Amino acid sequence: MSVVECDGSQAAPAAGNMLSVNNIEVVYDHVILVLKGVSLEVPVGGIVALLGANGAGKTTTLKAISNLLHSERGEVTKGSIEFDGHEVQSLSPNHLVRRGCIQVMEGRHCFGHLTIEENLLTGAFTRRDGKGAIAADLEAVYTYFPRLRERRDAMAGYTSGGEQQMCAIGRALMSRPKMILLDEPSMGLAPQIVEEIFEIVRTLNQKEGVSILLAEQNTFMALKYARYGYILENGRVVMDGDAKSLTENEDVKEFYLGIAEGKRKSFREGKHYKRRKRWLA
Repeated sequence: MSVVECDGSQAAPAAGNMLSVNNIEVVYDHVILVLKGVSLEVPVGGIVALLGANGAGKTTTLKAISNLLHSERGEVTKGSIEFDGHEVQSLSPNHLVRRGCIQVMEGRHCFGHLTIEENLLTGAFTRRDGKGAIAADLEAVYTYFPRLRERRDAMAGYTSGGEQQMCAIGRALMSRPKMILLDEPSMGLAPQIVEEIFEIVRTLNQKEGVSILLAEQNTFMALKYARYGYILENGRVVMDGDAKSLTENEDVKEFYLGIAEGKRKSFREGKHYKRRKRWLA
């Protein structure tokens, strides 16, 4: 599907969706409107990118889906969220995890005083299928993340940022999810580690069939691995389309990839550039 300009309705991936977010609004403290009519879809077995600058509303969108807003005095006041064919905005976060949707938070949030393996095992807390199945999944996580096997007895708080990010994703996998919400997995990591983590995410998607909604500021990296993308600005979806179309779109190249007329723009040029929108606010 080609890139569309936002006219109040947003194009979506094909039918057979694991997640459907339908025109939601999110309000904090009963007065602050943060998301304004956001709609998006993630197909079964797909990777979808949620893009935008810091403060655009990406994390709020993920927290709305995973029902983590109440701890921050936020709530979904309009619209609906459907996961695996059922409306879920009224479920508690732990019930949603049991249904198969789990979020990997921005900043990794490992339990620093626990070992890597103990962190991974906390991801299986909601499961009731026995120690044998959990042990088999732990071995599978170590297969996907060999570095975690080497560091399994290390205190998570003393491991590198990349290892903690791998641990956070591995912990999510231990819940046997149908879908993972990944919030800024590249933040604070060296480029080669980011590449390694994204390759693992793609492998998980292909081999395990786990659907992925990926919130990222690193637009280039996200569109390299996603099949479809939505761009948020000021709490609204302003553009969406398949990854190839977004990558080739001139506005996306200029405003999000820092490239104009085939040349990468400098920070100085970008800082003083007066934005020319081709979509409605």
